[in-house]
Amino acid sequence: MDQTRLRSILTVNTGSSSLKAALYPLDGADTLEIGASAERIGSDGSRMRITDSLGVALYEHHGALPTHEAALNALLTWLHRNRPSQDLAAVGHRVVHGGSRYWEPQLITPQLIDTLRDLTPIDPDHLPQAIGAIDAVRRALPGLPQVACFDTAFHRRMPRVAQLYALPRRFTDAGVVRFGFHGLSYEYIMQELRLLDASDAGGRVIVAHLGNGASMAAVRDGVGVDTTMGFSPTGGLVMGTRSGDLDPGVILYLLQVENLSAAELNELVNKRAGLLGVSGGSSDMRDLLGREADDPRAAEAVDLFCYQARKYLGALMAILGGLDTLVFTAGIGEAAAPVRWRICAGLEFLGIQLDEQRNTMHAPVISRAGSSVTVRVMRTNEAVMIARHVQRLIAREGADFVPV
Repeated sequence: MDQTRLRSILTVNTGSSSLKAALYPLDGADTLEIGASAERIGSDGSRMRITDSLGVALYEHHGALPTHEAALNALLTWLHRNRPSQDLAAVGHRVVHGGSRYWEPQLITPQLIDTLRDLTPIDPDHLPQAIGAIDAVRRALPGLPQVACFDTAFHRRMPRVAQLYALPRRFTDAGVVRFGFHGLSYEYIMQELRLLDASDAGGRVIVAHLGNGASMAAVRDGVGVDTTMGFSPTGGLVMGTRSGDLDPGVILYLLQVENLSAAELNELVNKRAGLLGVSGGSSDMRDLLGREADDPRAAEAVDLFCYQARKYLGALMAILGGLDTLVFTAGIGEAAAPVRWRICAGLEFLGIQLDEQRNTMHAPVISRAGSSVTVRVMRTNEAVMIARHVQRLIAREGADFVPV
């Protein structure tokens, strides 16, 4: 492969029924060239949209996308036809789970893929799609290097006590520990915070990644020390369709009394619980906020989300021994001012004081002037983080950067 012709990095982020991709120049990993998204993969009403750097649509497709491979092939075909001079240096994939083995991005090899297949029972809703996307690129562009960027890697430096469950040792030895997720988002936020204020980034920080998937991470001196998600992305905070933490007795009840199968239980706690389950109608926080005045179940769903987030925020502050900076990010964290306000309400005694006008305006800093805790709203960007990792790996490995 002629290394002088490699010019761009493609990032791929697969969800259970979605795919997001972006193209960045190899020598400028923060500069978006093309973005793409596919939704409702495997269902009626599948659609794909490709946009330029300003968000202007370049291509829209409404039709069958039966698999993630089909969606990725459609994107690669469009790039080949419409950007023939756009050579790819590598493809970087967001891989939700890296287990205990992977602490940093890795060049994808057959051995790594085998490890991911072994981890699939832990995360059946994300890993099969990621592996499928890797295979699709390999078949479409044989010889092109691919890199796995792990959502769990950011949390691998947590103290051992923060990773343990109170189970017999043999389960811990087998890998039943608290992994944590959303690591690429946390890593991006901490890098950007360091650019904004190095002293803040080096202090006691809590990042609240609040979206359809939601978690928080406590960070000290730039290192993650605890987080709300655990063995799987289902644990911790209330989420759009995920339950968050449950008493193990609830699981036993659902298995023994409700006679749910393992597959039915997975469907319940990951796809029919959370805001959707409590409200009985929607997993979308914007919709619930608009309905809560007239719909008690919608109001209760919002209240539960904010209550649990406030409780975990207090717990992570205790772990850190105080707080210097709180960052809200992701869809809800960046855009839902009422949610931010309710999470912080009553925490003035801990130094968290929001300015109502700044919060309503989604200002970069929404805390009151002079308050001891700086509260920020920051936009996350996992795709840029993936591109940065791929760029660094290429620079580090040089001629040893070889394909799968």
